Amino acid sequence: MAISAAATESGTRTGHKIKTSAPVFALVFGVCALVCALTVILSPAALVLGVIALILAAAGIAMSRRPQVTGKGVAIGGLVTGLLALIVSGALIGGAATVLNNRSAVDRLDKQVQKLKDKLPNKVPSQITGK
Repeated sequence: MAISAAATESGTRTGHKIKTSAPVFALVFGVCALVCALTVILSPAALVLGVIALILAAAGIAMSRRPQVTGKGVAIGGLVTGLLALIVSGALIGGAATVLNNRSAVDRLDKQVQKLKDKLPNKVPSQITGK
C-alpha cells in the first residue's frame, strides 16, 4: 500500500478519515462549563468555558464540512453543552444579581443569618481534657 507524502506529514493514510481535535476540545470545554454552571459558585467560569466551547464547536463543524474529515457529531455535542452552560450560568448570575439588588430580599437574608447566629452557643465546649 503506497502512502503519499502529504498524508505522511499529516499522520494519516490515503483513503482514511481525518480526525480533528477541535470537536473533542469543544465537547470537553462544554461539559466542564456545564458542570461549573451547575455548581452555582463557578458560574462566572462557566461563562468563559462556554464561550470557548462555542468557538471550538463552530471551528469543528466548519472543519467537518470538508470531505474525509470526521467529528461533526462531537462538535454538535460541544455546541449543545456550551449553549446549555451559557444559559444556565447566565440565569443563575442574573437571578443572584436580582436578589442582591433587592433591598428587602437582602434584609430577609440578613435576618435569617442573624437568627442562625443567635442559635449558636456562646461558648464552644472543649473536647480536650486537661492533665
